[in-house]
Amino acid sequence: MKSKVLIVDDQADVRDLLRSVLEDNYDVNQAASGAALQKCFPQDPPDVVLLDVKLPDADGLDLLPQIKKRWPETEVIVLTGHGTITMAVEAGRRGAYNFLSKPFENEKLLADVKCAVERKEQSQENNTLRRALETMSGVASPIYRSSLMREVVRTAERIAPSDVTILITGESGSGKEVIADLIHARSTRNKNRIIKINCAALPRELIESELFGSVKGAFTGAHSDREGLFRQAEGGSLFLDEISEMPIDTQSKLLRVLQDQEVRPVGGKTSYKTNCRIIAATNRVPEEAIKDGKLREDLYYRISAISVHLPPLRERREDIMPLANAFLKRFAAQANRDIRGFSLEATERFTSFDWPGNVRQLQNEVQRAVLLSEGNQVEGSDLSITNVKTGPTDGVDTNFTLLEGVERNAIIQMLKETDGNKLEAAKRLGIGRQTLYNKIKAYGIET
Repeated sequence: MKSKVLIVDDQADVRDLLRSVLEDNYDVNQAASGAALQKCFPQDPPDVVLLDVKLPDADGLDLLPQIKKRWPETEVIVLTGHGTITMAVEAGRRGAYNFLSKPFENEKLLADVKCAVERKEQSQENNTLRRALETMSGVASPIYRSSLMREVVRTAERIAPSDVTILITGESGSGKEVIADLIHARSTRNKNRIIKINCAALPRELIESELFGSVKGAFTGAHSDREGLFRQAEGGSLFLDEISEMPIDTQSKLLRVLQDQEVRPVGGKTSYKTNCRIIAATNRVPEEAIKDGKLREDLYYRISAISVHLPPLRERREDIMPLANAFLKRFAAQANRDIRGFSLEATERFTSFDWPGNVRQLQNEVQRAVLLSEGNQVEGSDLSITNVKTGPTDGVDTNFTLLEGVERNAIIQMLKETDGNKLEAAKRLGIGRQTLYNKIKAYGIET
């Protein structure tokens, strides 16, 4: 897609000349006055504006702040037939990228526009990295470039101000926790905490006391009263990750809490009111989890008043390199390394890989590459990922879908590399150990 240039000049012959010079390389539009420029503001912003100083109804320098306010990332090149140093300085002060005197040389014009477009693209990349750093420091600003993630983020931001219970679905490692952070940060509860619990990580006998609290003597080892997560999240949000791994009998008690808005500690005789928003997540398909007896149907309908599905990374490949660059900046700073980017080979391997472990696997891969890289950029040889064949291969059941076959191959390969060590294989794939066990069983992989 061509970059967009908007010419704002009242002289038709100048506009025609500019168009003839630029139209082979850019998508060119025109405006003959300040009023015509105003009508362009609701449209998609151009990459560059060529702005004449003397317009019939406005001073171009006075329009500059308006342009930068409405289109903050657009670069402006000021054109004038009577340029002075004072005017050039003032144009720069008001936000112009460059100042070009008429008559101009075609080569000079093309070079200036090209540099302005590159400057805008660099600014967008810096904004992506800024969002990455905000996410890593706890401020919920997901990193994305794809239209799929744009819709996810828009949905999350629309529903955030309400108190409705939300279910986030998506594969392990796809970023469900980041979306939960975003919802909490954009909600009216953001002055209080978001408390998180991985329901798959706690032993069956402890999860109820962790959630609801317990009183002294309620069970062996309960030497004092315990404050549950519902109480800790009072006034804020409670994120229940992998809720389909919660024991069924605990799901029943959770349903009662959600219905009554009351929590009774384990071993307690009295209940107390609770006021926290529930955000749940699962890496299973809810309908299949219900069918397999992993998720209560009545609880599912209670927590899924609104559902947000997070697509896997392989379905939003435009997000791979913005995420990789953000992780690179983070880990290079932590390791005190001057690593500035990825080679062409490394970039191609990143964007063509299917990432069965999603964003978590990508993060682990970048961290590993930063530690192994010897130069000032990550090379293909620094990466452990390989381009997995997507067609039927020996040992792959052709009844699997294409993506399932890719995922199965990746798991088999990682198990070979780790000599069958499932814990290490899960870590390298960027997925949970239980998730790996489930996939090994589902794909009939011999270990």
